[in-house]
Amino acid sequence: MLHTQIDGGTVTLTLGRPDRGNSLNEALVEDLLVQVQAACGEASLHTLVLRGEGRHFCTGLDLSDLETAPDAQWLWRLVRIETLLSALWHAPLRTVAVAQGRAWGAGADLFAACEQRVALPDSTLRFPGARFGIVLGTRRLAERIGRDAAREVVLDGRELDAAQALACGLATAAEERTPMAPVTDARTARALRTATLRAAGGDQRDADLADLVRSASEPGLRDRIAAYRASQRP
Repeated sequence: MLHTQIDGGTVTLTLGRPDRGNSLNEALVEDLLVQVQAACGEASLHTLVLRGEGRHFCTGLDLSDLETAPDAQWLWRLVRIETLLSALWHAPLRTVAVAQGRAWGAGADLFAACEQRVALPDSTLRFPGARFGIVLGTRRLAERIGRDAAREVVLDGRELDAAQALACGLATAAEERTPMAPVTDARTARALRTATLRAAGGDQRDADLADLVRSASEPGLRDRIAAYRASQRP
């Protein structure tokens, strides 16, 4: 479930599956993508805020049907998540993620895809995808924190607390700025943001998607995910 609230030029999207750690099932990903695309197309909006209801921001992929869903379905889910991440990264409006508790896996990728990234004091971030052979969001993470740091975080799969995320540049703040810097002209702000994105390195959406599909299409995707999950259990 996704909660949507609009206040002036700001739309807030709140992941509403607290009983599942706001993990991303197919329905939630599709709802998020629809709302992000709608916000990008609404000229009166200047800011999009992502939140998670309950203890955690987002604990990553929902693995509740891991034993039954085939490889092809898991590949499709990852493709849709990459499409969502790209939509956030290239959004013509200011994007803000506010993370509490766990922002792990695809949840950490959601966080990293936003322009302003608030890691509240109890938050932890983790990018375990490389542990089961998935390249999701790695280039964007490298742009945030640098190639060497991104390689270490991804390959080690280590957990970052809020202070570490702030120190390496993954987080931009440890508390919410209230109020955020005002935007007086949403149309002008959108135009400037789009121009800045283009100047900063062009559009890498096709390459990002190709990297993901290449990594996820290797046979045994479900088994790799299952093996990783089993390795994390005490």
